[in-house]
Formats: sequence, C-alpha cells, structure tokens
Amino acid sequence: MYQRNQVSTLVQRLVEDTVWTMQIIVGPRQTGKSTMIAQALSAADVISHYVSADDAANPNESWIEREWQVARGMTRNGSRKVVLCIDEVQKVSGWARQVKSLFDRDRMNGTPVRAVLSGSSSLLLHKGLEDSLMGRFELIHSPHWSYAECRDAFGFSLDQFLYFGGYPGAAALVADKQRWKAYVRDAIAEPTISKDVLEMEDVRKPALMRALFRLGCAYSGQELSYTKILGQLQDRGNTITVAHCLDLLGKAGMLSALPKCFRIRKWQNAVAPLDLWCITRSS
Repeated sequence: MYQRNQVSTLVQRLVEDTVWTMQIIVGPRQTGKSTMIAQALSAADVISHYVSADDAANPNESWIEREWQVARGMTRNGSRKVVLCIDEVQKVSGWARQVKSLFDRDRMNGTPVRAVLSGSSSLLLHKGLEDSLMGRFELIHSPHWSYAECRDAFGFSLDQFLYFGGYPGAAALVADKQRWKAYVRDAIAEPTISKDVLEMEDVRKPALMRALFRLGCAYSGQELSYTKILGQLQDRGNTITVAHCLDLLGKAGMLSALPKCFRIRKWQNAVAPLDLWCITRSS
C-alpha cells in the first residue's frame, strides 16, 4: 500500500521519548488520515490504543476520559510508553477542554501516554486547538494528494490529475466519470459543506456559500473579480459575505482564493492594486 511522506514524519515523532507534544493530523476529508495513522503505528512498532468517535455509541467527554484511562493502564504503572490515537475527535462536544485536562495531568505525573488526534473536519479541529490547546501540539498536515503521489500510486497522467484532482478514495472510479462525479459530490463535497462548515459556523446565507462553491469550480484557476462573482450569484450578498464564505471553504479544504495582490509600476514608482481573485480548487 502506498505511503505518503507524512507517515515517516509521524513515525519519527511516535518513537521519540523526550517530546510530549500531541500530534494532530489535519486535512480535508478523504485524504487518507486514518490510513496514515494505521501505517505509522505499524511501522513504529509501538504499543498503542486506537479508538474512533464513529464507533462509540455516545461519544462525549466521559468517553474520552475512559479511553485515556485504558491507555494509562497499558503503561503498566508508567513503565512503558503507549500511544493513544483518537480518530474523529471533533465529533465529541468539548473534546479540546477534556484532552487538555488529561494531557496536563499526564505531563505533571510523568505518565508516558502519547496522544495522536485526527478528524475529518479541519474547521472543528482548528477551533478546538485555538481555544484550549495552545503550545501542546504539533500539526501534521494531510493535504490533497500531489501529482507525484497520484502518479506513483494510481498511474495518473498529468491530464488525469488536473481533471480528477487528489482524492485517493475516488481514484478507483475515474474510468466512469459520472460515477466519479457522484462520489465526489455526495461523499466529499456535500458532507464537508453541510457538516464541517454550516453546522459549525454561523453562515447567514448557506445558499450563497453553495453557489459560491459551484462558481469556484466552474472558474477553477482563473482570475475573477468580486464584481463578477456577485453578478453571477442569485442570492446576492456583499464582498464581506463572499470573503467570509471563501475563508471558511478554504479552511475546510474545498475552495481557496489568492489574496489581493499589488502590481509595481516601475516607470512611475507607484503601487496599483489589482482587485482580482484567482479562484482555485484545493485539489
């Protein structure tokens, strides 16, 4: 099975004995975060306890504490290191506060539990990290797959990569474009927008965000002014609303925009702003 470079980074950090920071795997849906963790645990040959909030009947703060206690028990009174992996941690309400409390207690007592956290919602993970876990973690980014990775793993040509993008789960469906489109739309794009963005953030105009995403896909890699964007959206908003939606979609790994740039007029030694945005899909 193909291994991304991030696997070796995670393995190196799992075998360290002097570093206590948590390892946080962040990235868009369907980029192989869970597979990455499984490969790293196998390669590092460490004692581990893996759980997922998807498998729990009622994933809450108490559930995290119970699983953490299991990992503590596996250390045999602190005589050996245990790696605790919690997948889909963002589905637990108040997860960051509980993890902070447990992590700080282990560090104070010298309990050798090393935590690895991951989840499918980059927005929710970032919010928890910013609120409670400052200075306690290291990030390992799991972005969309690059051309080199898709070429080596799936035999993609450059044209195929530019068309289908870097979603490894969809690579098996590229022979049937309609099936591939349905998979990306229903299993990746829609859950990301509806669950990772709209359920978390106070988006005043959800219809505008969806329309903006469709417009961004249609104009992928092209320069597009805010005026033209607003002119093509049926649910009208202002530039601040559009910029907010673009920021959220960018954090979710769905749609990114290049920031406003400046052009230097050498003959006049002056700066003239270019009110243009380059809309690009993250893949």
